[in-house]
Amino acid sequence: MAKEMWLNLGVENIVKSREFYQAIGFQIMEEYACSDDMIGLIIGEQKVSVMLFPNHMFGGFLQNSVTQTSTSNEVLLSFDAASPEEVDAQIELVEKAGGIVFGKPGWTQGWMYGAGFCDLDGHRWNILHMDMSKMR
Repeated sequence: MAKEMWLNLGVENIVKSREFYQAIGFQIMEEYACSDDMIGLIIGEQKVSVMLFPNHMFGGFLQNSVTQTSTSNEVLLSFDAASPEEVDAQIELVEKAGGIVFGKPGWTQGWMYGAGFCDLDGHRWNILHMDMSKMR
């Protein structure tokens, strides 16, 4: 059985991506902090790994073309928030760092408060606070 899992994303500019993700509070993996070929991010208490690679390298791993995020996406990356206020604060950081909010913060189905944003490369992210006591 697998011991770890990590997500890989292609990016246009490693330096700008590092700056963006640090600005929105994601932890940079120290072992890759000085690399021009990749950045490792750690997200959440369960320490999910997201690896960022320049698009030319990422395409080589795929042995396929890299999705053009201006017209399509292959995945929606989601993470949780402790409260609606945390969702709002995270979205403020995203906007200040140059990300684009495609789904304004708000309630869905009466028990989920969330928002959606795109990073600098158009990868779509979803942040959700789920109030399970209100789930029907």
